[in-house]
Amino acid sequence: WGFAHRMPTIGEGYAWPNITMFSDGIRSFLDSDPSGNPEAVLFRYFGSPVRQTVPAEELEDAIDGFVEDILVQLDGQELGVTNLHRLWAELKEERENMELARFRRLEAQLGCDPDEADEHAIQRHLRDAATLGEDALSEVAADTAFHGLDPDSMISAEDIADIAETSGFDSAPNDAINLRDPTTMPRVGMVAAWRLGEQAARLLRDQEILDGQPISDEMLSNFAGTRRNAISDRYKYSGDISFALDRDDRHARLSLRSKWETGRRFELARLVGDRLFASHTTRPAERLFPATRTYSYRQKMQRAFAAELLCPFTTVDEMMDGDYSEDKQNDVAEYFNVSPMTIRTQLRNKRRIDEEEALDIVSRGAVS
Repeated sequence: WGFAHRMPTIGEGYAWPNITMFSDGIRSFLDSDPSGNPEAVLFRYFGSPVRQTVPAEELEDAIDGFVEDILVQLDGQELGVTNLHRLWAELKEERENMELARFRRLEAQLGCDPDEADEHAIQRHLRDAATLGEDALSEVAADTAFHGLDPDSMISAEDIADIAETSGFDSAPNDAINLRDPTTMPRVGMVAAWRLGEQAARLLRDQEILDGQPISDEMLSNFAGTRRNAISDRYKYSGDISFALDRDDRHARLSLRSKWETGRRFELARLVGDRLFASHTTRPAERLFPATRTYSYRQKMQRAFAAELLCPFTTVDEMMDGDYSEDKQNDVAEYFNVSPMTIRTQLRNKRRIDEEEALDIVSRGAVS
């Protein structure tokens, strides 16, 4: 990961700034660290203490402009056709070829360098996009890379259909909850994923007049357009990812990964959020709504939505009343019927407890 995302590793080591770049698919993040040993390098970089966040397309445009400027300078030096000229021409040709661009994008999402993955496997996965949708395919690919799996082992459209049939539950997309007035929601990518997820959950809770009350299994199931047994029947689970797979506007199947009630509730809430986001964005109509374990913008939205929907933080904080002990966290988690980890994550994200304290709580819980 470091070699693929840190500038000093370009060309096996040059005097580039110590900048790390990565993306969640919608927004890009840049961490700039100072030179570790200024006496040992030709150039000293001071870095920046603040992570820079920009739209991914904006960063791509900036890099394009930077490379074009370098090429102009090389041409001015009359150096002829350099390696950079050849590589840039090759990249532009790939971008202009839509099918090749799709191929390269999926390769990268699977964590592979160009031509590193098996061509037949990539083509097979690309054909699945006709069934699943391009965005859904990207999420599944990112999840495959996140777990360090071989691209050949990426779950296929046929696998998902089989899981939906054998380990899924009926649902009705038209019956799923929706926001009556989504106009106050910012557009995807304009704010951090967690902010968008939380805001959507608050709007939904306000719409349904839930105040700070917990959500029952039956109500949550109704939000998803399914029945309560989707949560209670924990012997039917997918084992890989949670997802909803639409057959048409009135019929779908959904499958949950977790075997435990609190986990199934959280995953079902994520699917509620994902369908809600899809209906209020420019995302093309898709059949698959995946909830994976990766950290793309879409998945971070889902997690923030699910946490705020099931246990609104304002109420959580009031219940804690300054006591952030493990026992108090467990009490609050039991009240909202979520896992203690969900409460700990909220407290950590809202800076009520720090990272070390949260990890210490987790380790002590594991020992006990």
